[in-house]
Amino acid sequence: MSPQDPAGELSRHVELHAGLAVLRGGGEARGWNGIRYKTGLSAKNVGATALSMNVATIPPGGVAAAHIHVDFEVMLYILEGRVRHEYGPNLEFAVENTAGDFIFIEPGVPHEVFNVSQTEPVVAVVARSDASEWEHIVPYERRNAR
Repeated sequence: MSPQDPAGELSRHVELHAGLAVLRGGGEARGWNGIRYKTGLSAKNVGATALSMNVATIPPGGVAAAHIHVDFEVMLYILEGRVRHEYGPNLEFAVENTAGDFIFIEPGVPHEVFNVSQTEPVVAVVARSDASEWEHIVPYERRNAR
């Protein structure tokens, strides 16, 4: 248990060794902003100071509401499915990605994430240069509704 994980839920399945931590099977799923995340590794369960990583699943037709990562970078690797990112000022640009694609999101870039399939989930590995996972993410409002 840690001060950031007082009940020990996030660290319950972590094996701690001398300088090495193992979480077998990716841990249990948790939800945030329309996405399900396997527990993964972060400051909360392995004491990381600069990184966090987990696996995210967006359900068929799901949306991760528009947001900004404050002062940290994100890299994604799409394992399954097809996703569309709407991004930039007022989310005016769009790019679609499929399994096998890598994506880099700079700090401060507004973006909203859509699973474009109504039948298949999107599954992606998510790595952040922020050990606290979600604490430095803020909502972003479009200036005009779509």
